Amino acid sequence: MTKMAPGSDTARIPLLSVEDMNDDQRSIYDDVVAGPRGRMIGPLRAAIHSPEMAALWSEFGAFLRYRTCLPHRLNELAIIVTGRRWRAAVEWWVHARVGVEAGLSPSAIEAIRDLRPPVFEDAAELEVYEFTRQLQQDGKPSEVVYRQIERRFGTRGVVELTAVIGYYTMVAQTLNAHEIPVPDAHMPLPDGDALAHLPAGRLAGA
Repeated sequence: MTKMAPGSDTARIPLLSVEDMNDDQRSIYDDVVAGPRGRMIGPLRAAIHSPEMAALWSEFGAFLRYRTCLPHRLNELAIIVTGRRWRAAVEWWVHARVGVEAGLSPSAIEAIRDLRPPVFEDAAELEVYEFTRQLQQDGKPSEVVYRQIERRFGTRGVVELTAVIGYYTMVAQTLNAHEIPVPDAHMPLPDGDALAHLPAGRLAGA
């Protein structure tokens, strides 16, 4: 029986079944499924058409998702903000749920989804939100926000956070360009322009 993801016929690009993969593609697929991702549902479904690129993509993405020096919930927050900026449905579908599991406030995630000013209990969350929001919308974060991240996480932290945002921008663009479907054929984001304008966040009680 052909193993094809739900909604696969709606993409702009052929989404390969396991049986349709060549040896190089199957090796990448097996590595992804055996690793922390557990399944292949996102941009690697497009990247796998270029096996060498997909192998490098998978390795780099696994580092940025699971092994940066940032706390997991803050890493996920940066990904969520990036996914919302680009209105990348699969990126949002995956990481909004993981973000809640990692300790982010559901109300803050809901506010980001609805493009309302999110309210954070933790200053580090507000700093990561603002760094990501400003980098996405202004092309770079302000000096104040940049130094906040640098003081909190060091030079390595600010470099890795920037890389997370850049990588997940590539992910979002890949998902959007090829119209990779959400696994349950569900659109978890409101209708609107592809590039969303994210409002400034604030700290609870401020």
